[in-house]
Amino acid sequence: LHGQTSRDNPYRGRGRRPQGRVSASVPGLRLMEEKQYLVDALSVNESWRMFRIMAEFVEAIEELSDIGRAVTIFGSARTNPANPYYRKTEHLARLLAQQGFSVITGGGPGIMEAANKGAAEAGGTSVGMNIRLPFEQTPNEFANVKLYHKYFFIRKVMFVKFAVAYVIVPGGFGTMDEAFELLTLMQTGRSPVCPVVLLEADGSHYWDDWRTFVVRDLAGRGLIDPLDLHMVRICRTVA
Repeated sequence: LHGQTSRDNPYRGRGRRPQGRVSASVPGLRLMEEKQYLVDALSVNESWRMFRIMAEFVEAIEELSDIGRAVTIFGSARTNPANPYYRKTEHLARLLAQQGFSVITGGGPGIMEAANKGAAEAGGTSVGMNIRLPFEQTPNEFANVKLYHKYFFIRKVMFVKFAVAYVIVPGGFGTMDEAFELLTLMQTGRSPVCPVVLLEADGSHYWDDWRTFVVRDLAGRGLIDPLDLHMVRICRTVA
């Protein structure tokens, strides 16, 4: 329906199709031209994807509905067992399990493995919510409740839905994405305000540097309210 107005919907298709053909040397523009009306030609396979999404939500909610109070722990998949952050996370997860909390992680290696290991060895519920990726994400052996997600956004909802607190351990893009999205949900009132602990290792300044960036470049430029910083707390000791 390029450049035409649909009889069924007079508000659709009012854009005019560019005159002439898009040069083959500009594949990005050609793709935009071909795909901009994709929603109007939703294939049968695309329609069924909606049901796969709903099924993944239902499966995850049913699986986790009886885990009780949970703490979600985020962190790098690349942290090895000799790292102080790994050992501190494992210890914290063990203490949480002993206090009756379930521990939720992304189910992979590194910090996720440390948290699942500590909770499982303490006899607690150790949840690993794996994501299917072409690299890095290999399920760890310590989660005693395992889910396998295809869609990142469903996995993120599950991280938040059952948690009463969050622990964030230093990590890369994925960890920062989860941390800022979590804070955004709280800041905008889309999620209850819960404790958010930034776990620091002895002698490290990862979260101090992060806080400096947030204070100087975000709050300092008026991009966030300084009061938003009260949502997080840096913790260096685990009892």
